[in-house]
Amino acid sequence: MEKVMNMIKPKPNPQQQLRDWQHKLRQECRNIERQIRDIQREERNVQKAIRDAAKRNDMVSAKALAKEIVRSRRTVNRLHENKAQMNSISMHLGESVAIARTVGHLSKSAEVMKLVNNLMKAPEVAVTMQEFSKEMTKAGVIEEFVNDALDDALDSEDIEEETEEEVDKVLTAIAGETAAQLPEAVRKEKMKQPAQAAPQEEEAIAEGVDDEEELEEIRARLAKVRS
Repeated sequence: MEKVMNMIKPKPNPQQQLRDWQHKLRQECRNIERQIRDIQREERNVQKAIRDAAKRNDMVSAKALAKEIVRSRRTVNRLHENKAQMNSISMHLGESVAIARTVGHLSKSAEVMKLVNNLMKAPEVAVTMQEFSKEMTKAGVIEEFVNDALDDALDSEDIEEETEEEVDKVLTAIAGETAAQLPEAVRKEKMKQPAQAAPQEEEAIAEGVDDEEELEEIRARLAKVRS
């Protein structure tokens, strides 16, 4: 019965399809903007944690947190690129509808197909764009994808490694003055080796445990807003 209803259900005209797609694109762009704000708000908390770690000479934790900031900023850059490509899709769809008024149907767009394919490789919007591509394929705007763009996107959360230079730049910018107060040899050693607490110093041990728990909590919050 459902198949019969779908067969007799009138197909939406090109203008209506465009409005529906553009509405979805605008909604997704708003979601991206919200995610960027969440990441940037959480980054301010991480910056404070880095300065606090540097003040207590815990450069291992400071550097670990600096790596998280590098990852977060890469995510923000990708999100800005995703938003720009979605706006481009909306613009090209508008052009396609203008042509459809003349020919009576939506025509295939190589540019839209290229942009959709790119976004399907972006982990942050891959699932959404897969559903979007199905609708546009059905409408004849793009051809059916035969690659594994979605699988590739979901299987690689963040394969880029943070370079030492990137991390050091972030660390210097946030806690440069505090870190600079340490002798260079001591600073390098502290950034390489975890701080060793003397067995007899129970307070130091307790503080180390708290620091590690705080570090993991911060990482978890950042991972949540980046996903």
